[in-house]
Amino acid sequence: MKMTVFVKGLRIEARHGVLEQERIVGNTFELDIELSMDAAVAATRHDRLDGTVDYGEVVAIARREMAVPSQLLEHAAARLRRSLIDRWPQVTGGTVRLTKLTPPLGVETAGAGVALTW
Repeated sequence: MKMTVFVKGLRIEARHGVLEQERIVGNTFELDIELSMDAAVAATRHDRLDGTVDYGEVVAIARREMAVPSQLLEHAAARLRRSLIDRWPQVTGGTVRLTKLTPPLGVETAGAGVALTW
């Protein structure tokens, strides 16, 4: 059995993009982060935060990583994944979905982005 801790719809202003203008002006990005682990984590037995992934800390890590500009969303998502795994080695899988809400495509969209699943 697996347990998943998630943060959904986290909106962050950041400066990612291939175009130089995107890295100057910035954009709004939305993150959905899911981190899976064995359901036998200490939190299910002992009701303590130190036995699980602290989603408040997930948000802090996401904000820190999103503050570092990348040309590619793939790079930003992979960097965030590495930081999350470094912090919680008990995480066995998950997904980082990173959406640029107003990409410069010349058409109206609900967003464009990447999902990194492991």
